[in-house]
Amino acid sequence: AASAASGAARSCSRTVCSMGNGTSRLYSALAKTLNSSAASQHPEYLVSPDPEHLEPIDPKELLEECRAVLHTRPPRFQRDFVDLRTDCPSSHPPIRVMQWNILAQALGEGKDNFVQCPVEALKWEERKCLILEEILAYQPDILCLQEVDHYFDTFQPLLSRLGYQGTFFPKPWSPCLDVEHNNGPDGCALFFLQNRFKLVNSANIRLTAMTLKTNQVAIAQTLECKESSRQFCIAVTHLKARTGWERFRSAQGCDLLPNLQNITQGAKIPLIVCGDFNAEPTEEVYKHFASSSLNLNSAYKLLSADGQSEPPYTTWKIRTSGECRHTLDYIWYSKHALSVRSALDLLTEEQIGPNRLPSFNYPSDHLSLVCDFSFNEEPDGLL
Repeated sequence: AASAASGAARSCSRTVCSMGNGTSRLYSALAKTLNSSAASQHPEYLVSPDPEHLEPIDPKELLEECRAVLHTRPPRFQRDFVDLRTDCPSSHPPIRVMQWNILAQALGEGKDNFVQCPVEALKWEERKCLILEEILAYQPDILCLQEVDHYFDTFQPLLSRLGYQGTFFPKPWSPCLDVEHNNGPDGCALFFLQNRFKLVNSANIRLTAMTLKTNQVAIAQTLECKESSRQFCIAVTHLKARTGWERFRSAQGCDLLPNLQNITQGAKIPLIVCGDFNAEPTEEVYKHFASSSLNLNSAYKLLSADGQSEPPYTTWKIRTSGECRHTLDYIWYSKHALSVRSALDLLTEEQIGPNRLPSFNYPSDHLSLVCDFSFNEEPDGLL
């Protein structure tokens, strides 16, 4: 992960980065807003613009700029990585993957009714800095995001300057578009560090349920590690929300799994699937993933005492309808081909506080999940 910082720093030394301090050119990049509503009306929003002309940013400098914007807010919560390594050493640096539903700005301000969250805590100019601070603190090699409605004016321009290549796939009928002064549709976004991985192929998948096209999507990309030449598939998705839609989510999972089966050539290519599944572990869609022929395990189960239980929550909020504490977010991985070396512990109830999420401390109603993976040196015959 540190390679992101060193890569950006090396690029900076080539291009004379005079970012200055305080209200510098870097801050102007952070504060700048493009006319993304225009971008969202054209099909080219499915493809990232070429980042070549953008000047690289040193991650440490961007982090300092974010903290300057957030100076009146309480400091970030301390979360620790739990070491899960077995005895088998790896000859290559681990692959750090972050899964996060970042909360669409239009939904946070408009439709989600977080009754205990002050309106000021949701201001985009500050909340985006909290999101970036979280990303910069953990420096993932791969970033899988849901509810992204500021891709073009925030995440794509800034993350590309940090060395990431990004892909965005919006929902066909995003609920964000129903909110006045929205910033375009929300969707899934997938970013990977270009100095670590080469893109082999990419698929944008619109999920179906019982042969009907749905409003939910997935991105699946096959990447090749530049250090090891090993290939793997990384996928991100966001399934249908709300109670009463369990069968619908199950059908979406039954559509996504065969798609991933094809992309991984019948599980020959190791797979990592990140997502907000909107489903507790008791739901059918969870069971489909746990029992599929792709031989997947859920990484965050490894934090439990028996290695078999999911965390007690990955989202915790208070809406007008009441308090909701659920486990909905997962990082699935090919258990015979990959090992989880460490996982970021969740926030405690005390850290989250009585008003729950989002808050002045934390920008989303979902917690970020972060895992370090390594390839098993001699994978079993079946992945």
